[in-house]
Amino acid sequence: MKRTARRLADGREIIYFDDEPGRERTAEDTRELPPQAPASEMRRDPLTGEWVAIAAHRQSRTYKPPAAMCPLCPSSPGRPSEIPESDYDVVVFENQFPSFAQGIPGEPTTVDGMPMVPAAPARGRCEVVCFTSDHNSSFGSLSAKRVRSVVDVWADRTAALNETPGVEQVFCFENRGEEIGVTLHHPHGQIYGYPFVTPKTETMLRVAEQYRAEHGTHVMGDVLAAERASGERVLIDSEHWTAFVPAAARWPVEVQIVPHRKVPDIAALTDDERDDFATTYLDVLGRLDRLYDKPLPYIAAWHQAPVNTGRDLSWLHLELFSVLRSADKLKYLAGSESGMAVWINDATPEQIAARLR
Repeated sequence: MKRTARRLADGREIIYFDDEPGRERTAEDTRELPPQAPASEMRRDPLTGEWVAIAAHRQSRTYKPPAAMCPLCPSSPGRPSEIPESDYDVVVFENQFPSFAQGIPGEPTTVDGMPMVPAAPARGRCEVVCFTSDHNSSFGSLSAKRVRSVVDVWADRTAALNETPGVEQVFCFENRGEEIGVTLHHPHGQIYGYPFVTPKTETMLRVAEQYRAEHGTHVMGDVLAAERASGERVLIDSEHWTAFVPAAARWPVEVQIVPHRKVPDIAALTDDERDDFATTYLDVLGRLDRLYDKPLPYIAAWHQAPVNTGRDLSWLHLELFSVLRSADKLKYLAGSESGMAVWINDATPEQIAARLR
């Protein structure tokens, strides 16, 4: 791919990734935008030790605009958008309403002088990834070649954000569907560069460390081998990847896509592994949309190694799940899930896998 970095009118970076060489990306952002002044803060919950990002400026972000006003479509005469060019393949740009950003002023402090509640500027980075210029498309309708391009973009951005000052973990993800909370329907995902290791990753690293101390092997490697041997919950077992419903699935639709080789992040995948993922992932997405004969709302979340800790304990994998428990019913995170983090699934993982097969 050809990579071209430019700047938007307010100074944010935009990067064009073109499938074919020879494309010139010279269009200027003609909008009059105020300079970026992110002011996100993070505070640590003294009872759980978890960091909470506070980004009040996000209240004013774009909310469900009509297709003709979509900010992720290419610019056209009289209608400038977030992408100045009149077309694109894959494009990445800094989020206009970031939860984490570089250049936030201030120093670490405490909330109201309480030493048990530290606070600090939420310095990191948030990016938007547009998978295609076609507003009416979806990730699942992309070609395998384009999906491979997106994988390369994820790898590029993971490597770059791993080197960004203050970033401790890189998270590539896609939210799809209004049921998930999506406010822009154009096919896109996001990448967060967190200034801390996320709670879920901390838990997984702790479990992996304990398992290795007890068994001398990696828990994900043993899970993968057992799932492949059983086949009870396996959807796809390709040369380099296996897609399966986890044995302790929380969500009414949940799939993990795991590489057969232990790698810390997307940037570490080989060309063959990236090619194989493209076809495997499209197969999984097709099964999801056929489940209820309509586009399935989902979250696709890449679990990658943190930047500075636990890389030897990490095993890259993609977690894909949906809140839809039937064609017309949602799974709500009510008292037990939201209050106590104890999940109750209305379907067995074996039933979920059988339906997806």
